[in-house]
Amino acid sequence: MQAAQLSGGFADPARDGARAFRAILDAMARPGRIVSVAGASAPGLSDAAAAVLLTLCDADTPVHLAVPEAAAWLAFHCGAPHADKAGCAFAVGQWDALAPLDPYPVGTPDYPDRSATLVVEMASLTAEGSALTGPGIDGTANLSLPDPDALRANAVRFPLGLDLILCAGDRLACLPRSTRIGGA
Repeated sequence: MQAAQLSGGFADPARDGARAFRAILDAMARPGRIVSVAGASAPGLSDAAAAVLLTLCDADTPVHLAVPEAAAWLAFHCGAPHADKAGCAFAVGQWDALAPLDPYPVGTPDYPDRSATLVVEMASLTAEGSALTGPGIDGTANLSLPDPDALRANAVRFPLGLDLILCAGDRLACLPRSTRIGGA
C-alpha cells in the first residue's frame, strides 16, 4: 500500500474537524444551502465527502462504501467498519451505485434516528433544479438533485427516511428527510 493512499487526513484534526462539523451542521439546518469544506482528500472521493467521513465517522460507525479505492483510507483514518446497505449508518458513492433506496435503514417509529445518511458524490452541485420547502428554508430553495422522484418518495416517509449529504469538489449541501421536494 502506498503512503499516498493513506494521506489526506486533516492537517489540524481538532480545528479542521470543528470547521467541517460546523459547515455540515449549517448545511443540514438550511437544506439546499451550498457550503464549502476543506482540509481533507481521499482516493476516489471528493474533498467534501472525505471531510464528511473524517468528521462524522469513527470505529463505531458502519459505512457502506461504494468507492473501493477509498477503503484503505477510510479504515486508516476513521477505523469505520464496512457494512452492507442494510446495516450501515452511512453510505458513500455516486447515486447509481447507492440506488435504490429500499435496502437502507430508515429508522423505526420509536427510533427514527436509526436511519442511514447517504453521502452522494455529484458531478456538480448547483442552486438550480428542484424546489425545496420545509424546516430551515425561508420560502423555497433550489438544488440540483440526482433523482427527485426517489427523493420525493423518501420525504413522504417522514419522520422515517434517509438524510442526504450531496458532495461535489469541496462543496456540499444537505437534504434532510423533512425537506419537501417540488418540481424542477
